[in-house]
Amino acid sequence: MAEKLGIFVSSDQHLRHLIGISKAAKKAGKDVVIFFTHKGVLLTQDPDFSELAGYARYSVCNVNFEGFGFKGKQVPGMDETGFATQARHGEMIEECDRYLVL
Repeated sequence: MAEKLGIFVSSDQHLRHLIGISKAAKKAGKDVVIFFTHKGVLLTQDPDFSELAGYARYSVCNVNFEGFGFKGKQVPGMDETGFATQARHGEMIEECDRYLVL
């Protein structure tokens, strides 16, 4: 089983770093899971966000997503099951070998 890297994103900055980290981890054979919350959900609307697809599995805090007025908008590379609560974040912590905060 591959090691798993969890990334918690609560900032609307560092998208290029997030993409780079995800690509490098995937290349090294790691599974990458990301949880976006607070201002991190703003990154889902960045034109470059779609670069994460295929390198990571991610979830978005539904409360924050709707709070920023994005209800009904798409998140590239994610279906409806990706919208979640902080409980999903807790699950991510439990299942990951390594955990990074951005």
